[in-house]
Amino acid sequence: MSRAPQPFDAAARGDERLVLDAEAVRAWSARTAEALGRERAAIDAINVFPVADGDTGTNLYLTADAGHRAVEAVFAAPGAAGASAPDTADAVRALAHGALLGARGNSGTILSQLLRGMAAVLADGGDGDHLARALDTAAVSARAAVAHPEEGTILTVASAAAAGCADGGTLPEVARKAYDGARTALEATPGQLAVLGRAGVVDAGGQGLVTVLGALVETVTGRAPDPLPPSPAVRALPERPGEGCGHDGEQGPGYEVLYLLEAEDAAVELLKARLDALGDSLVVVGGDGLWNVHVHVDDAGAAVEAGIEAGRPHRIRVTHFAGAAPAAAPADPEPADPRGERAHRAVVAVLPGEGLAGLCAEAGATTLQARPGEPPTGDELLDAVRRAHAREVVLLPNDTDLRTAAASAAERARAEGIRVALIPTRAAVQGIAALAVHEPERSFDEDVVAMTAAAGATRYAELAVAARQSFTSAGVCQAGDVLGLIEGDVAVIGQDLTATARTVLDRMLQAGGELVTLVVADSAPPGLADTLEAHVRRGYLAVDTVTYHAGEGAPPLLVGVE
Repeated sequence: MSRAPQPFDAAARGDERLVLDAEAVRAWSARTAEALGRERAAIDAINVFPVADGDTGTNLYLTADAGHRAVEAVFAAPGAAGASAPDTADAVRALAHGALLGARGNSGTILSQLLRGMAAVLADGGDGDHLARALDTAAVSARAAVAHPEEGTILTVASAAAAGCADGGTLPEVARKAYDGARTALEATPGQLAVLGRAGVVDAGGQGLVTVLGALVETVTGRAPDPLPPSPAVRALPERPGEGCGHDGEQGPGYEVLYLLEAEDAAVELLKARLDALGDSLVVVGGDGLWNVHVHVDDAGAAVEAGIEAGRPHRIRVTHFAGAAPAAAPADPEPADPRGERAHRAVVAVLPGEGLAGLCAEAGATTLQARPGEPPTGDELLDAVRRAHAREVVLLPNDTDLRTAAASAAERARAEGIRVALIPTRAAVQGIAALAVHEPERSFDEDVVAMTAAAGATRYAELAVAARQSFTSAGVCQAGDVLGLIEGDVAVIGQDLTATARTVLDRMLQAGGELVTLVVADSAPPGLADTLEAHVRRGYLAVDTVTYHAGEGAPPLLVGVE
C-alpha cells in the first residue's frame, strides 16, 4: 500500500514533538504499519505461543494497516484540509476503530484493544503525561479483555511499558521510557513462559508491541531506537516447535474463530462465559455495541452459534490449525455392511416442507422432513445419519429447538464410528446457505469451516399466523395476526402477510446484505415471491434475490439475508 506523504513528520525534520497531534498520529500509524510489514516474517518465525501457527507478525501487520487506513480515511474525508483537518480525537479514535474492525489473530486483537485504551485518554490531550496515562489505561484494558492472562506475553510487555513511564515527563521522554520498559520486559519473556524458554525465543506478540512503540519513539523524537537483535530462533530454528499445539506444547483446540459482533454489554458477558467453556485463548475487545471476538475451539460451529445468540456476528473467519489432532478412529474395525461401501461424506438436513426436501436432496443431502409442531426426535436424527451411510456426516438441524436432540444424535453416531460435525443452523435458510458452499472434495475440516461460516453469515426471519391472542416482544397480537419473527423474536405484527413481509425485509436489509433468499410455502398468497422480488429490486439495487418453493408443511414465508 502506498503511504501518503507526511509533511509534518518529526523524523523528516530531525526534531522532537511535544504534543501528539492528529498529524503525529497519522505519521505514527503509517510508520507502525511499515515497520510491522518489514518485520512480519521475523515475528512469524518465532510464533510458538499460544499456537505455533507462524502468523503473529502477519496478524499484527494487518491489524495495524487497517488502523492506518482508517486514519487516512479521516484525513481524506471532504473538508479535512486546512482549518477543517481532523483533530487528535478524530485521528486516535479512527486508529482504534480501524484496528478493531481489522484485528486478526490473538495478538492483533489485543493490539486493537491497546489502541482503544490509548485513544480513550489521548482524545483529551497529547502531551507526555497524557501518553503515560494512555499506556496505563491500554495495559489495564487489554489485560481485562483476555479471559486468562499469562505472564511472558504481549500483556506483560504492555504493562512494563506503562510502568516504565509512570512518572511522566515530556512526550519524547515518556515514549523513550515506555519503549525501554517494554524492551526489557520482552527480553525476560523466555524465563516467564516455558514454551518460549524451550524454543529459545521471545514472545512474538511482545516483540510486535516493541516494534509499535519503536515507531512511536521515531515519530515523536525524529530518531529511531536501536533495533532489536534477531532472535536465535530466526537464525537457527529449523521448524516451528509444537506445530498445532496449545499451551506449553500440549495439543490444543483445532480451530481459531474470529468475528465482529454487534451486541449489548450484558449479552457479551454471557458470551464470554460460554466461549471460555468451549476453548481457550479467548479475547473479546471493543465496546459501545461493537466487539471483536477471538477464541480457539474444537467446535467452531458452537463458537459461531454463541455469537448468533449474543447478537449479530459478521466477518466470520474460521481457521483450522495445521497439525491439529484428527478425530479419533473407532476402536474396532468397522463390520461388513450389507448396504456396501460407505460414502466418503454426506450432509443430513432437517427441513420443513416437501419442496425444500426435494431441493436439498437434489444437492446431495439426506433429508428429514420436520412435521408442523412435532420436531424430529434424537432417534429420528440418528436414523437419518445412519441412512446417509457415510464415513463423515455434516448435520444441519435448521431449528433452535433441535439443538439438544441433534447433539445427542451426533454423539451416538460418533460412538458407532461415524465422524459427525454438527453445524448449529437455526433456520432452513441457514442450512441452504451452508449446503450451497458444501464441497465434498475438500477436507472434512475445511468443508465444515466453510459451511459454518456461510450459515453464521445468514440472518433469518419467518412469517407465521398467530393461533391465539398472546403477548410478544412487539406487543399484543390477536388470533389471525401475521407475525414477522426476526432471529426468533417477534419484530412485526401486521394484518396482511405481504405488507408484513415487506416490513420484515426492510428491517433486515437496514443492516446490509448482498443476497436475499425467499422460501415460499403453498399457503402463502399468490404472487408473494414476485412482489417481494420487485420490492428488493426497487429499493436495494445491489441486492440479489433467489426464491425456493417449500410446498406443504412449511411456514408461509422464510427469509434469509446474507
